[in-house]
Amino acid sequence: MERTVGIDAIGVHVPGYTLPLDDLARARGVPVEKVRIGLGAHEMAVAPPWEDAVTLGANAALRLLADGSLAAEEVGLLLVATETAVDHAKPVGIFLHELLGLPASCRTVELKHACYGGTAGLVLAASWLRSGEAGGRKALVVATDIARYEVGSSAEFTQGAGAAALAVAEAPRLLALDPASGVYARNVYDFWRPLDRREALVDGKFSVDCYLDALDGALADWRTRGGTAADLTTAVAALLYHTPFPKMAQKAHARLVAHELARLGHSEVDVDAEAARSFAALVEPSLGVSRLVGNTYTASLYLCLAWLLEREGRRLEGRRLGLFSYGSGCCAEFFTARPVPGSAARAARIGAQALLQARRLLTVPEYEEFARAGAGAERPAEGGAGFCHLAGIEDHKRRYARSWEAA
Repeated sequence: MERTVGIDAIGVHVPGYTLPLDDLARARGVPVEKVRIGLGAHEMAVAPPWEDAVTLGANAALRLLADGSLAAEEVGLLLVATETAVDHAKPVGIFLHELLGLPASCRTVELKHACYGGTAGLVLAASWLRSGEAGGRKALVVATDIARYEVGSSAEFTQGAGAAALAVAEAPRLLALDPASGVYARNVYDFWRPLDRREALVDGKFSVDCYLDALDGALADWRTRGGTAADLTTAVAALLYHTPFPKMAQKAHARLVAHELARLGHSEVDVDAEAARSFAALVEPSLGVSRLVGNTYTASLYLCLAWLLEREGRRLEGRRLGLFSYGSGCCAEFFTARPVPGSAARAARIGAQALLQARRLLTVPEYEEFARAGAGAERPAEGGAGFCHLAGIEDHKRRYARSWEAA
């Protein structure tokens, strides 16, 4: 009998600073409507100099340890997904291993495939658990990133930062993964960051096309591997998409609806009207965090999932969710999962909304000062008990610390 595996708990973290995109648009001479309507974005999280992929991921995972959802000694596999790694050889995961106090017997590795890496970690962790190798232990999958583009560039409005930590286990208490999964991969240059660059490069229009083609391919593969032949817009209670900006999720959903209607022979249905109707019901409820945080690369899909479960967990218990993950370059995956009975109370304490409400608004000059500053240029002035930060870099060696330890 196949083991039931899935997400046992989710921890999230975003930096304590946010920039209203209306302010950035006015500073750059860009019409506000181009950002609010064209991208669907309102704010973007800004990482200060003392936060990087390590600290974002560590702070997300520490929430699981702090609230008792996960014990360090339970973790037998740590997979950290990022495309903003801090070293070409030394993995982000080994820094987290120390900061979280994980056992020496915990296998630790870093994963990279642009924004798809978090999903790669989740499916690998699920396979490890189903194989029986875990021996009763759990996996910890951390997706952590800072989306950074050149100040003043057209991509500047699609920045962001954040992390999601997924405790993956047998008999999960939050979300059970269905076994069917569809994959699509193809070598393209839609988004990339050469080794000598801090900021990414992107071919925006081509990347949108690649994303939509990958959605088609992943759905087709999913159906050959046991996915439902029914209309997806009626077979699921919610659809979550990788969301570099909220308008991308809207484009993706329109493509999915058009293909579903064509596949099922419903040529008489108004595609645009049906896409708008089902978007409001199936997709919009998950996008609140993306509108206020921006692009978080590997963490994007899982921050949307955390937001949705925290706010609507009771409605979704026992109902199927569809999830689409895309990583430029490219690789994509479509899979489904179900919040388990009794999971709503667990989901309600994720705390994503409280994190967003506690942030400080930055001015455009303050944001630009952060962008110019070197990593670890200042010591944090705030954080909370157990907060991890970059304490310094000496001889190219990064040093991290946990501040304000709980008494």
